[in-house]
Amino acid sequence: DQHHGTIASWEDFEHYPWPRLEDMDFWPLEYINAHLPEGMGLISCHAGGIYEHLSSIFSYEGLCFALIDQPDLVSAVCDRVGELMEGYYRHILQLDGLIAVFPGDDMGFRTATLISPEDLKRYTLPWHKRFSRMTHDRGLPYFLHSCGNLAAIIDDLIDDVGIDGKHSFEDAIVPVEVFQERYGARIAVLGGLDINRLSAGTSGEVRAHTRYLIETCGPRGRYAIGSGNSIPSYVPAENYLAMLDETHDVNG
Repeated sequence: DQHHGTIASWEDFEHYPWPRLEDMDFWPLEYINAHLPEGMGLISCHAGGIYEHLSSIFSYEGLCFALIDQPDLVSAVCDRVGELMEGYYRHILQLDGLIAVFPGDDMGFRTATLISPEDLKRYTLPWHKRFSRMTHDRGLPYFLHSCGNLAAIIDDLIDDVGIDGKHSFEDAIVPVEVFQERYGARIAVLGGLDINRLSAGTSGEVRAHTRYLIETCGPRGRYAIGSGNSIPSYVPAENYLAMLDETHDVNG
């Protein structure tokens, strides 16, 4: 519900059924970690970052009001969520097969960030910075998946938060090859084959654009070919396989 959240007052905050870290089931990750084939690593890739949890708990509309009317409540919810996530990271960073941390936190839409850049810098980015430092202390990269136009905070994400790579690209916002030209010397660029192209194009068009991205972005370095976003169910299987096949053909 984008209009009515679960928390809208301090009373709601006090009665909210906050999850407990000790109730988290880490067994799937621990099992995979213990049974990885030789040469394979585990990436912690999960949806639901600080911003996404805030907008879910308050609702998007409720969060926008609360940022003006009850910033102390927003801060309290943010800290509660951040502390839970910090405990989660502390646990998974002990897995010896972990090779990267890769959270998802969609903070933008087509033309801008979903809330003001200043509010993201106040509430959201400090927690990403903390998670990034924890990951770097373990000697691992901290990647970020975030949809939308993040032009207003991308320098903060790179220079202050310390992300090592960015995923989620949409041609209508900024084509991945343009983004890489601007920022590829500072961070890795992950994916970028636009979902609209992947879903609506022919398999031949998908192959051609896959090759174009590899040949354009690959020589610059710090690039991994892949889709611009998650693979939704409406992407034809033959198009997805065409992207994979062309990648393997080019890389020999």
